[in-house]
Amino acid sequence: MTEACAAAVSDGPGFRLDSAPLLSRSTVDRTELLRDGPAAEQWTAGRVLLVDGKGRAQIAPDGRLVYEDAAVFGEQPTPRAVLLGAQDGTTYWALRTERDGAQEGWQDLRVAGAQLDDTDAGLLTTAVGLLNWHDHSRYCAVCGAATNRVKVGWARRCSGCDREEYPRTDPAVICLVHDGADQVLLARQPVWPPERFSVLAGFVEVGESLEACVRREVQEEVGVLATEVRYLGSQPWPFPRSLMLGFAAIADPTEPLRPADGEIEEARWVSRADVQAAMRTEDGIIPGLRLPPSVSIAHRMLKGWAFWA
Repeated sequence: MTEACAAAVSDGPGFRLDSAPLLSRSTVDRTELLRDGPAAEQWTAGRVLLVDGKGRAQIAPDGRLVYEDAAVFGEQPTPRAVLLGAQDGTTYWALRTERDGAQEGWQDLRVAGAQLDDTDAGLLTTAVGLLNWHDHSRYCAVCGAATNRVKVGWARRCSGCDREEYPRTDPAVICLVHDGADQVLLARQPVWPPERFSVLAGFVEVGESLEACVRREVQEEVGVLATEVRYLGSQPWPFPRSLMLGFAAIADPTEPLRPADGEIEEARWVSRADVQAAMRTEDGIIPGLRLPPSVSIAHRMLKGWAFWA
């Protein structure tokens, strides 16, 4: 088992994630010391990943990300570039491009994330999340003055009050609720494709623990009591800047399900056999059930539960 996989898998009793969530993979050095180094020298040996406004990047026919030589953009780092990390003497940067990736066949993480290798997956995930943060943090929350990028893209400093702000991540819980035997509780949102079901999820509120959030979200979304809440693993989900924290919990399948109006279109208990059957198909679909894609932590949670003995 790789170090990344071991870090993502629960050490507690019961089922575990079947493997590391795909967007949790990363191989580059991204320590703070790297960001404090001489930016010009790091830029000289750099490669730049272009990301459009929808989080799409160019994917080569071999499934690798396409990078540009940093020298194409000048001898010094452009102020809009962000440093992602370094590996084998090469630094990797990201830059927002005005190009329309949709017209050029570029792909986002939802589409290409499962195909990327560990290095590319980590770089694109970081790039999308970091660039999204910059796009929405152009003004100081204290005095309203414009902010500027500093520390090679890992902070912004206010031009008015000199306040420094760092990239934000919004924590969200995602929970696989099961009956302690062979049924799992799945639900679907109204905006999803027909028959698409997944586990329950929601954002953590101010002053709330992760476990309390799990219990509240399950109660709000489907009206049942979640117990024996335990942690499974996590995955960055930069849409726009979330961190999905995976949990498992148990609920009583005899309790009536009360889907939240306007948020949950349908909720139902699904057998382990049906989840296994869907998992064994190429696209995770059987009649009446379409599972979340493999790039999501929800898929890893469901697979871990379905085939746990």
